[in-house]
Amino acid sequence: MELSRDITLGQYVPRNSPIHRLDPRTKIILWAVLVTLLFLVRSFTGYLTFALFMGLLVHVSQIPVGYTLRGLRPALPFIAALFVIQILFSGSLYPESAHVLFHWRFIRVTAEALYTYSLTMVRVVLLFWSVTILTLTTSLVGLTDGMESLLGIGRRIGVPANELAMVMVIALRFVPTLVDELERIMKAQMARGAEIETGNFVQRTRQRIPILIPLLLNTFARAEDLILAMEARCYRGGKGRTKRRQLRVTGLDYRAIAVVVAFCGLMLTYTWVLRPPW
Repeated sequence: MELSRDITLGQYVPRNSPIHRLDPRTKIILWAVLVTLLFLVRSFTGYLTFALFMGLLVHVSQIPVGYTLRGLRPALPFIAALFVIQILFSGSLYPESAHVLFHWRFIRVTAEALYTYSLTMVRVVLLFWSVTILTLTTSLVGLTDGMESLLGIGRRIGVPANELAMVMVIALRFVPTLVDELERIMKAQMARGAEIETGNFVQRTRQRIPILIPLLLNTFARAEDLILAMEARCYRGGKGRTKRRQLRVTGLDYRAIAVVVAFCGLMLTYTWVLRPPW
């Protein structure tokens, strides 16, 4: 049982690749553009092209493709269960003219629902992959500085840029920490004779409920320790703070922007002008 081995979200893999050297603000903005494009694509061939582009980014980042996809493994059962539930119980939302593949009492499976929710599942997987690539190629300090700089645009109207950036980055960083904590508690319970990995789905779910209590208590304890550590270092938000490392946009950032803009233009043309059947 190695949960932490499959959790890559929130971790940083240092490399000397062009993607690692990009300005954090450029990476955050381009990631937002690609996520927006992801919701505009409405065909399997479009998503396949998007996945190939993401694979190219991973290759340039010098991180193994398998490692970037490893984080999907724990989420796949939940994604598959959600997909099956939507397919079985969403048939009534479609008109009578829909192509019915299976019908039994209140269960009505239509071809339209199968196509729509298949696209949705692919979109969720690609969205998760894109977030993983962003966190694997950007350090927490870089993410904090980038978010704070971007949110600083609304500082004049009272937006607490530093506090918001700090909260988002701490939440992201806590993901692998909580997974490590969960794994440690599960191993301790199994050492005491608890049968966590045996039984059917209901039995395993019930056996894991006692694990949540110490996990929540340890989470609150870690949060309190973090607050005390920040107060001990006289953290008072971003007001009056100076930075040793200044963010700077270089020619590499402009080239990355040009590549992403060209890719988005081609994808939008392919999706909305050519309108592929699949």
